[in-house]
Amino acid sequence: MTERLGDAPIQQEYRELMNAVARGLDQAFNGDATGAERGTGFVLLVFPFGHADGSRCNFISNGADRKDVVSLMKEMIARFEGQPEVSGRA
Repeated sequence: MTERLGDAPIQQEYRELMNAVARGLDQAFNGDATGAERGTGFVLLVFPFGHADGSRCNFISNGADRKDVVSLMKEMIARFEGQPEVSGRA
């Protein structure tokens, strides 16, 4: 079965570094603010270059809801494909 967005934990080889980067990004963008007090959200995507069998994209955020991440990705794909007037929730 194919993994859906967020259905599997971060692959072990990326876990420690991704958590450290996420903490650093959150601190850089939001200072000491936490939860709903944060002003900036982010999603970090990490993947191996190439198309190795079994590879997948790992992601971590500073609290983004899965449906908002899906909306964000759809909007970004539309922009990359030349459709800048797409609206959504992200």
